[in-house]
Amino acid sequence: MDTHAHDRRRFLALAAGAAAAPLLTACGAGFGGNDDKSDGSAADDVTGSFDWKREKGTTVKALLNKHPYTDALIADLKSFTEKTGIKVEYDVFPEDNYFDKLTVDLSSGRASYDVFMLGAYMVWQYGPPNWLEDLGPWMRNSSATGAEWDQADFFPNLLRADQWSLKAGAPLGQGGQYALPWGWETNVVAYNTEVFRKLGVKPAETFDELTELAGTIKRKAPGAGFDGMYGIAVRGSRSWATIHPGFMTMYARNGLKDFTVDGGKLTPAMNSPEAVAFTEDWARMVKRGGPPSWTSYTWYQCSSDLGAKKAGMLFDADTAAYFQAVKGASPASGKIAFHPGPKGPGGSLATNMWIWSLGMNAKSKKKSASWLFLQWATGKEHLRKSAITHNHIDPVRKSVADDAAYKDKMRHLPGFLETFETVVDQTKIQFTPQAQFFDATTSWAAALQEIYGGQGAQSVLDGLADDLAGKVG
Repeated sequence: MDTHAHDRRRFLALAAGAAAAPLLTACGAGFGGNDDKSDGSAADDVTGSFDWKREKGTTVKALLNKHPYTDALIADLKSFTEKTGIKVEYDVFPEDNYFDKLTVDLSSGRASYDVFMLGAYMVWQYGPPNWLEDLGPWMRNSSATGAEWDQADFFPNLLRADQWSLKAGAPLGQGGQYALPWGWETNVVAYNTEVFRKLGVKPAETFDELTELAGTIKRKAPGAGFDGMYGIAVRGSRSWATIHPGFMTMYARNGLKDFTVDGGKLTPAMNSPEAVAFTEDWARMVKRGGPPSWTSYTWYQCSSDLGAKKAGMLFDADTAAYFQAVKGASPASGKIAFHPGPKGPGGSLATNMWIWSLGMNAKSKKKSASWLFLQWATGKEHLRKSAITHNHIDPVRKSVADDAAYKDKMRHLPGFLETFETVVDQTKIQFTPQAQFFDATTSWAAALQEIYGGQGAQSVLDGLADDLAGKVG
């Protein structure tokens, strides 16, 4: 189950404190990039023919977040050891303290762990202080990387999401490759087909329609036998994770930006007239059709309410609905369908994403063995097995997404595959890369709560923009 919806204030405090000094000196420092030169990478030491057994007898240490992707990985580790002769030792932590653990270890320079899970947004926090190995030189070295790894098989927008120049405001897809996509989520609408049928409604194609539909369900569902059901579940807690799923997806579909960038300077844009109007509309939708305790809502509440038939719709990660929709998982299983969600002006289906990625500690003493592990864990064979026999979805590789056995597994979920195929190419990280991302978006979520509570959107967002102007860039 995806757990990244938790409030990460402890992580933010630790990360900000640990990273502050290095950021002052490391901001903008590249190491690797797209050049053929690898700038002294340990990848240069790997020569000759590619050999899975080249680090036989080595032990690699991994730090992992408790997650279905992790379950699938651990279940298949024997295959990796048989293939390479490399043993993998691992620690698994719940996300309540996972990023605390990772941040402290990376900032200490101890290299207790060689490889680890991280979200793509964490590259913006961990990259500038030089805590992450640039994987580009390893990927480009045919002695280090087998041809079957097939970089072209990844959805390109996913690889780009983990590639950055380390310069605030610079677009993704340039510079070093600081992590590899491993499993991801696109943010779409899932809905209860039973209540839709009884009320005679259909999925919304515009945001105005979504607002109206959410209100209709909240008013009429109890009379149709769905006691206590409200219209739409979206996140509302004072956390960065409230902004990134449904809100940022619809924000981007309206052509809106979090920051504008001019000459490397970031200027907050969430208080533009258009952004203010959208934010007012979002708060109105939640008031009309959302849960009564919305300001406490995380991934867990949103997902579980859909499964418990408390929410008629969910606008969040497709996995949040998937884990409720699979057979026997919840009261609503068998009655959940998927839809791309409302289009923006001009038909935009721009969508924000979350990516669980795998990275390597820049201080690791076992980089060659660690790269073999990352290569295997993101390779076709393991990911196909994990997608078909476990719950490792959405696939980061085109070959897995197109695999007949995977499609057969997912076909019982109405609209899942069609929705994925509709939005996959338009899904990317819609935020502007910068090291203060977590602080900025947590403040944004607090502002959203204030607007929901009745404070004027323009004044609240002006205050947010003024506060952020001195902190980013």
